[in-house]
Amino acid sequence: MAHSSGAPLRPSGQPGPAPDGGPRVPRWRRRWVRRLLLGLAVLLVAVTTLTWVLYARLDGNITTDTRTANELAQYERERPTALVAGAQNILIIGSDTRGGAENGKYGTDSGTQRSDTTILLHLAANRKSATAVSMPRDLMAKIPSCRKPDGSYTNEHFAQFNWAFEDAGAACTIRTLENITRVRVDHHIIVDFASFKRLVDAVDGVEVCLKKPMDDPDARLKLPAGRQVLHGEAALGYVRARYGLGDGSDTERMGRQQEFLGALFQEMRSDGVLLNPTRLYPVLDAATKSLTTDAGLDSLRKMYDLVRTVRNIPTDHVQFLTVPRRPYQYNANRDELVQPDADRLFELLRYDRPVPVTAHVRPADGKNADGRTAHGGEADDGDSDGKRPARPREPGPSEAPAEAPSPDSASPSPTAPPTYEGTTAARGICG
Repeated sequence: MAHSSGAPLRPSGQPGPAPDGGPRVPRWRRRWVRRLLLGLAVLLVAVTTLTWVLYARLDGNITTDTRTANELAQYERERPTALVAGAQNILIIGSDTRGGAENGKYGTDSGTQRSDTTILLHLAANRKSATAVSMPRDLMAKIPSCRKPDGSYTNEHFAQFNWAFEDAGAACTIRTLENITRVRVDHHIIVDFASFKRLVDAVDGVEVCLKKPMDDPDARLKLPAGRQVLHGEAALGYVRARYGLGDGSDTERMGRQQEFLGALFQEMRSDGVLLNPTRLYPVLDAATKSLTTDAGLDSLRKMYDLVRTVRNIPTDHVQFLTVPRRPYQYNANRDELVQPDADRLFELLRYDRPVPVTAHVRPADGKNADGRTAHGGEADDGDSDGKRPARPREPGPSEAPAEAPSPDSASPSPTAPPTYEGTTAARGICG
């Protein structure tokens, strides 16, 4: 008698061997295997689809700033050339725009925005070191004629550095910076108040250590002394505060901003975030929503490659410093470069040479903790309501600062460069 499957039955009633001589798999087991494989295939398709959807969403979060690239292209002949293949210079601009519901809480929306924080990040060609240089927003500089969003042009004028962003956006800021430093800016990133808060909240806050209590009504911040974790609103107040902590100088505030950004980056690149999908996606979502970049950094893949590159740089090879500056001789509430130290620093960056940096901040801008200058005048930086302060005195023709040397002229001077004041920002605030 034959089994219904067509195979002869053994005396035990079990199917006989398969035609190839091997053991025949029972029908119920074959059905189970087929269902398992089908389920795995469906699961794989679902995971692949979800991954693609999430990737596309993150990729689409980044805002591409095409206007800046188009504007810079009009002035290509005036821009400095890159001198070392592979080295990259990224300009990070913290916008103090009051536009929108969230940003409007920090002052009246005048329809313009200024660069509250500007950092030039230099990545060495061998990707074994990085140097982040803060540019004082009150630095007096020659701002070129720039085209506004409405199509009109500004006049070339001598004013504080952050007016370039207010006048005509990122392209004007980049051109002004390049005129000062003769360093070619390869990419730029813009972050506003609301975006900064989202990013801090996504990593569950950033730890700070305060030696003294902090009370700054202008920054809407009151904190006790000691170790504590700051979230969105408090974190923003901490990096914006000036007169409620330390000596009230803008130099010290820039150092504090550097330290906080260093601690934030440490949180973002930690294994607790990178290896934990439930934390990684919110961080990526907040990070991509927070960014406006040029086309060279406007995709998740491009940003990932950048972060991966920086993550592989040893912590002790990541340096933060402020460009050498001092009170402007015609207005102590403004800044001017200390020469030849500043030009030597820019020269080292252009030629991708190591920058000698100490591990402390020098509060030397002549402003006291109460916001008054060494000459008794009130510090006038427009922090509270975003209003532009009065125009400072412009030097006469014989007083104008010397132009920076051409990057294509002579090679770097063989003399040893000065040692620049920096921070331990790469190690975090409490490191």
